[in-house]
Amino acid sequence: MQLNYILMFFLGWKVLFHPFYISLTEIRYNNTNQSLEIAQKIFWDDLEVALGDKYKTKVDFLNTQNKAVLEEMVKDYLLEKNQIKVNGQVVSISYLGYEIEEEAAWFYLEATNVPLPKLVEIKNEVLIQNFDGQQNVINFYLDKKPKSLILYRDNETGKLAF
Repeated sequence: MQLNYILMFFLGWKVLFHPFYISLTEIRYNNTNQSLEIAQKIFWDDLEVALGDKYKTKVDFLNTQNKAVLEEMVKDYLLEKNQIKVNGQVVSISYLGYEIEEEAAWFYLEATNVPLPKLVEIKNEVLIQNFDGQQNVINFYLDKKPKSLILYRDNETGKLAF
């Protein structure tokens, strides 16, 4: 009986300290500019792991030795791991930059010359290869209320109809 309490205590603490892996992507359609304004919130320490694995180097967002090299790695990674189709056509995404916010960072991207979306297909593979439990939450705003997706391993692509 006492062993059961010890086991429950151990498992309880393990559950409390088990990390979770999640990113948030906010996509807003700007009707005036016919563009997609994309902001991705990613835990920078998780992205350091992914970039380190991909580029076989140590990555440090807080104490970077060469910001231009880091920016290029981030740009290449995010453009490779994100794809958006609007009305069946792949849109060209541009990387704009990032800013650090405590444990996470916001990464900014944009797509221009985008027609009014009727059907949107989003592929988001950010961190999925690096963390088994990774979930990527997508909120797409055409108006004020978003439509949402949760993407994860073996389900990296989702569709939204408007």
